[in-house]
Amino acid sequence: MNDIIKNIEAAQLKETVSEFHVGDTVRVYGKIKEGNRERVQVFEGTVLKKQGGGARATFTVRKSSNGIGVEKTWPLHSPNVEKVEVVRRGKVRRAKLYYLRDRVGKKAKVKELVK
Repeated sequence: MNDIIKNIEAAQLKETVSEFHVGDTVRVYGKIKEGNRERVQVFEGTVLKKQGGGARATFTVRKSSNGIGVEKTWPLHSPNVEKVEVVRRGKVRRAKLYYLRDRVGKKAKVKELVK
């Protein structure tokens, strides 16, 4: 039974997945259906967490919109996620950045990784 599930999930994986990490500022191009039309909407913010593996892998992006924090969780291999573009690399020392939820303004920024 386990092999059947693995084969089905392997068929649903994307061939190319963008390389990004927790703390990076990313632009997520998500497809949105409105009636019979389909358009692409951009959601730009900081990656708070990445979790799961295989077809179930997800990532959460947080942005501030009009002074209100907005978080969206995206499935990594979803056909509704057109692409993920890295705007800037972040320098963080932990895997989950839940502490950013409590911070406002400049405190909520993540330092940029300079190579």
